[in-house]
Amino acid sequence: MFDLRNVFVGFSWSRRAALLSVAATAAVAGFAIVAAQPSLAQEKGPAEVPVAELMKATDLPEISLGPTDAKVTVVEYGSMTCGHCAHFTNNVFPDFKKKYIDSGKVRYIFREFPLDNLASAASMLARCAGGDKTLPLIETFYAKQADWAFVQGNPVPKLFDIAKQAGFTQESFDKCLTDQKLLDQITAARTRASDTFGVSATPTFFINGKRLTEAPTIESFDKVIGPLLAAK
Repeated sequence: MFDLRNVFVGFSWSRRAALLSVAATAAVAGFAIVAAQPSLAQEKGPAEVPVAELMKATDLPEISLGPTDAKVTVVEYGSMTCGHCAHFTNNVFPDFKKKYIDSGKVRYIFREFPLDNLASAASMLARCAGGDKTLPLIETFYAKQADWAFVQGNPVPKLFDIAKQAGFTQESFDKCLTDQKLLDQITAARTRASDTFGVSATPTFFINGKRLTEAPTIESFDKVIGPLLAAK
């Protein structure tokens, strides 16, 4: 079992910070202790995956927006500590949502692909927020990524400060980060994405099963989504 205290050597710990670190230990089990690094999806893996397999139900409820019967489904695999994922969410997604999701043309699904222990902890918190609070908390983590993902010292109090905005108490925060079942589910989903769909970096997008090979901009989505919407 990993301990976040071993990651941030040299940080002056208070007793409270140490306890928070212990509470977050479960969130890093099974992940390499590595520094959070931005990532960008590579043009690796299959260019297209079977839609039925991609959309197969798992133990985790889908985090989604838009009608389930939309003509186009966009699946994003993202890591909460990925700088390029944050850029997409902060700068591209608002226009994407307005153009495609709010109009009912696209169903959007976000799936976790944590690249490091800290990303998995943030993903757990977003899941624990529950219901219509999950996606807004993901967006908040991305908007404030610089405040917690790339800081020196213990990041757990920073995560708690953000989680409190979604209604977490100290008790519910600690309980979430020690939920081994949830961690196992997120880990299994990440492994499936890697082994079955060739996901190796973030963000990775599939549009009706076709991998987006360009940087995720409105223009690159238009190139793929436009013909799909126009097809009979």
